[in-house]
Amino acid sequence: MESAIPIAVRSSSGISVNWGPPKFTINDAFEEVRSKGCRAMLFSPNGDYFAYVIGQNLHILKTSWESIAVLQGTKGYHLTFSPKGTYLCSWEYFTVNNSNPQGSPNLNVYKTENGELVKGFICKKQTNWEPQWSSDEFLCSRLINTDVVFYEDNNFNNIVHRISAPHKVTSYSLSPTSGSYFVVCHTQGNPGQPSFVRLFKYPNFDNHQTLANKSFFQADKVEYYWNSKGTHVLLLAMTEVDKTGGSYYGKQSLHFIGTNGQTSLVSLSKEGPIHSVAWSPKTQEFCVIYGFMPSKTTIFNLKCDPIFEFGTGPRNSIYYNPQGNILLLGGFGNLQGQVELWETNSRKIIGKCEAPDSTHLQWSPDGIHFLTATTAPRLRTGNGYKIWHYSGALIFERPWSKEVELYDVCWQKYPKSVFKESAVSFAKVESIASSQPQASKQVYRPPSARNRPAVSFKLHDDEEPAHKPGGDGTPSKAALKQKKKRENRKARKQEETDDPASPSNGSTSTPVVSNVQVVLTGDPEKDKKIKNIKKKLDAIAKLKEQQSQGKTLEINQLAKIKGEDDLLKELKQLQL
Repeated sequence: MESAIPIAVRSSSGISVNWGPPKFTINDAFEEVRSKGCRAMLFSPNGDYFAYVIGQNLHILKTSWESIAVLQGTKGYHLTFSPKGTYLCSWEYFTVNNSNPQGSPNLNVYKTENGELVKGFICKKQTNWEPQWSSDEFLCSRLINTDVVFYEDNNFNNIVHRISAPHKVTSYSLSPTSGSYFVVCHTQGNPGQPSFVRLFKYPNFDNHQTLANKSFFQADKVEYYWNSKGTHVLLLAMTEVDKTGGSYYGKQSLHFIGTNGQTSLVSLSKEGPIHSVAWSPKTQEFCVIYGFMPSKTTIFNLKCDPIFEFGTGPRNSIYYNPQGNILLLGGFGNLQGQVELWETNSRKIIGKCEAPDSTHLQWSPDGIHFLTATTAPRLRTGNGYKIWHYSGALIFERPWSKEVELYDVCWQKYPKSVFKESAVSFAKVESIASSQPQASKQVYRPPSARNRPAVSFKLHDDEEPAHKPGGDGTPSKAALKQKKKRENRKARKQEETDDPASPSNGSTSTPVVSNVQVVLTGDPEKDKKIKNIKKKLDAIAKLKEQQSQGKTLEINQLAKIKGEDDLLKELKQLQL
C-alpha cells in the first residue's frame, strides 16, 4: 500500500488526524475537534473504526471519517475494542449519590456498528477492568472480585463458566486463540505461602485438570506475554519491594509456560531488574532486556536457550515491527533515548539514532516507519512527535507550542495481511536536522586538567559486544571456565601421547574404539547425547584394553568401567 497512513493526535486543544509519510499534511476528511475536554481516543484492531470521548459524549466513526453514533452521558476515561472491532467498551469512575445510592454501571459494552448499548456492568476498580475476548470473539471473560467469569457467543446475560474459590484469582489472561482456549491465572499466596500460576484449558477448571503449575514466593504482580499463536506464554513475576535490599526496582523473575504443559524458568546471565520482554511476531523466539546498567539483551528460543546476545548497553525497551523482520532496542525514561535497529534474520545492525525525552514509541503498520513522541503529563515541556525511517533517519518533526500540551499520538491500525514484509536495506537514508536542542557530548574537564593529555577509559568494564552464545564475541565466565577445562583435557591427552608406556606411542595400530554401533535419530538434542555416550564408551574400551595388558588403573578409571552398563541402557533409550 503506497498511500499514506493516518496519524491521530490528541492534545489540550482537541483531536486532529494527520497523514503520515510521504504527505505529512492534515487529513481534511476528518473534521478537527476543538475542545479541552478530550479524554481518550482509540482505533479498532483492524482499523475500521475510530472512537473518542469529549466531555460526556462518546463518538464512534468509521475510518472513512463518517460518524456512526454519538453516545451522550458517557464520561469514559478508558476505551477498548474487541479483537475484531465488533464491540467497544467504555470505563468511567464509579459514583454514587443520594438519588442513586447503588450507583450505575460504569463499564458499558456497545455494538460498534451502530452504538447500541449491549450490556452495562459495575466495575469499581480501575485495574483489570477490560473484558478479555478470544481472537474469534466467541468467548468473553471478566474478573469479578476474585472470580473469572465467562460468556459465550457474546450473551452477556448468561455466565456459562466460572473460575472461583479456592483459586481466588488476582489476575488472569486469556489466550489469543480460536477454537481451543487457554486461561492462565495468578493466585496470590498468604503471608509466608507461595503464589501460584495455573494454566487451564477452557472449560476444565478443576485442580486436577490444570495443564501446568508454577509456584513462587516473590510474585505480588504477574504480567502475561502470549505469543501471537497463543501456544506459549511468558510470566513476568514481580514484587514491589526487594526485601533483601539488593534492588531499588523490587525483584523480578521470568517464567515460560507452553499449552502442552512445558514449564521453565528463563535463566538470565546478569543480575538486576528485567526491563522489557517481547515476543517476535514470528512466534519462534522472544527477546529480554535485563540486568543493572548497562543492561544485557538476549534472544531466546522456545526451549528458553539463549541463541543470540546483543551485548550490553543503555537499553530498557523492545519494539518489534509488525512483520517481525526489524527489532528496535531503545533506552528511554531515565536514559538518553538511544535507539538501535537490527535486522532479525541476519542479526545485523541497520542503524542508530537518538530520540531524547521520548515517552511513547509506536511502529507504523507498514513496518518501515516508527514515531516517537514527548507527551504530557509525563513531560509538559518540549511536547511533539517525530517520524523516523527504520534506518534511523529522521524524516519528519512536529513540535508543539508551549501553550498546548500533547497527550497522545497513534497510527491507524490495519489487518496484518495488508502490509507484507519488505526487504531490509542497509543503505543510508537522508535525514533532516532536529530542532530539539541536543545535549553536549563533550566530556567535562576541570580547569586543572584542561592543559593535560586526555585520559581514555571505559566507564563499564563488563561491556560486551553482540555475539552468539559461545561464538566469536566476548566469552562469559562460564565459557572461559569451559575453555580452561578443554585446554586441560588437551594437555592430558598430549601427556598420554608422549608417555613411552602408551600403546599408541611409536605404534601403527589404530585407536581403540568400542564395538557399540550407534544410529543417529535426526533430533539434534538426542544426537548430541548419543555422540557423547559413544565417546565415553570408546574411552571405556581403551581403559579395558589397558587393564588387560596389566596396567594398574586409578579409582576414577575403574568407576568409569563400572558405569558402562548404565551408558548402554541410556544409549538404547535414546535410539528408540
